[in-house]
Amino acid sequence: MASFRTSSTGGGGGSSNNDALVVPLLLSTAATLGATIIVQLVTPADPWGKSCRFLRQLGRQEKGNLTSASNVESSVGEYERLHANTTSVDERNSNYTNLVNSYYDLATLFYEWGWGTSFHFSNRHPHESFDEATRRHEFYLASKLDLTGALGKVGDAMKRHMNGSYVESQEVKEGSTPAMARVKVLDVGCGIGGPMRNICKFTGADITGLTLNQYQVHRGNELCCADAHFTNLKDNGLPQIRCRSVQGDFMKQPFQPSSFDAAYAIEATCHAPDRVDCYSEIYRVLKPGAIFACYEWCLTDKYDTTNPEHVSIKKQIEEGDGLPDIVSTHHCLTALKKAGFEILEERDLVNDEYGGWQAPATGGYSTTKEARKHHRGGKPWMLPLMPSWNPFTQRFQFNWFGLGLTKYSLKVMEFLRLAPAGTSRTQILLQSGGMGLARGGELGIFTPMYLMVGRVPLD
Repeated sequence: MASFRTSSTGGGGGSSNNDALVVPLLLSTAATLGATIIVQLVTPADPWGKSCRFLRQLGRQEKGNLTSASNVESSVGEYERLHANTTSVDERNSNYTNLVNSYYDLATLFYEWGWGTSFHFSNRHPHESFDEATRRHEFYLASKLDLTGALGKVGDAMKRHMNGSYVESQEVKEGSTPAMARVKVLDVGCGIGGPMRNICKFTGADITGLTLNQYQVHRGNELCCADAHFTNLKDNGLPQIRCRSVQGDFMKQPFQPSSFDAAYAIEATCHAPDRVDCYSEIYRVLKPGAIFACYEWCLTDKYDTTNPEHVSIKKQIEEGDGLPDIVSTHHCLTALKKAGFEILEERDLVNDEYGGWQAPATGGYSTTKEARKHHRGGKPWMLPLMPSWNPFTQRFQFNWFGLGLTKYSLKVMEFLRLAPAGTSRTQILLQSGGMGLARGGELGIFTPMYLMVGRVPLD
């Protein structure tokens, strides 16, 4: 305020400059508040309800619910230390449990608040909503698991056990049936279980989600128990809940060998310090003939280690997303083979046709005149992270005003004790990572959806 008073007494030029700055700021703030009110009143988005829940959960975090530290400020401090320029990749890999726990202690609430319960990206087809694209992306991966084949094996085991004698409720069929609930699927790195619950509803299979972070386990199970759809009948010998989260390290999984009929991972194993060891653990817990399908975060062939911008973007993504190191698509595919899987399919889904701004020859993101002619309303995966002045979208936070508004709003909340100290630093990290992802997607040097499908040999 002092600077405004000094300018107004020092001459008309300073006052007019301040007015030129204040007016757009006030208009932008008013537009943001107005947009929030409209969204609250006329859509099911409920931003006020989500914000209140977000603040309550932040308070719970500060009361002993963090995995990595005693409070948010200590957690963000440890995370920043692990990603400092003086910390080597080898040290981050050796401390990956602290790195991942520190990151998800900080990020989980922001993800759920701003993104939803499914922590992943997807391209959007024309006329497809964000939530529809999210579910389609999950269901497509689930379709690669051959759960029908797994059900057949379960049915054979049931027939041997029952000597071919069935009542109708024990009939082997797909859907939300007792037989399908005997098909055991593993979600490797489940977060708070959004994909797990969607795929459970879609397939009817029993799904166990594995995550390193204890807060995510609590939140995931809270959401599973809140939905009656996941409750099994009491008299069929099945677990009470058809899907659940358990705490564990996917590098040292707490399961017996050959425990699962299928497994999948969605943008999760990128946190592993060693891909061969990670995939080998997944191989160990799968039955012979079982399928593992995953979406991996990878560098593409366009990444150039001698290009300073590329190197900077890679570091920005690693810092903003809790990664020890990002590896190439070739590295991941080779690791899956070394772990023992038979490769059934692999490709980068970023380049699949989705009706967006894509180069006709390659499918890659492009803004050329030819690509614009190709556009039919589809949206690339990184669009939510690209800046916009539309206050009705979350992209508003990535323009210069939105970045400042978010930062200082959270600082005010920290000062008023409505949010724990360190909350604003957390958001800055996440926004920086988001901008790195957006730029990496624009340049085509990074993909969050490199698809790999592998099978455990039968012999």
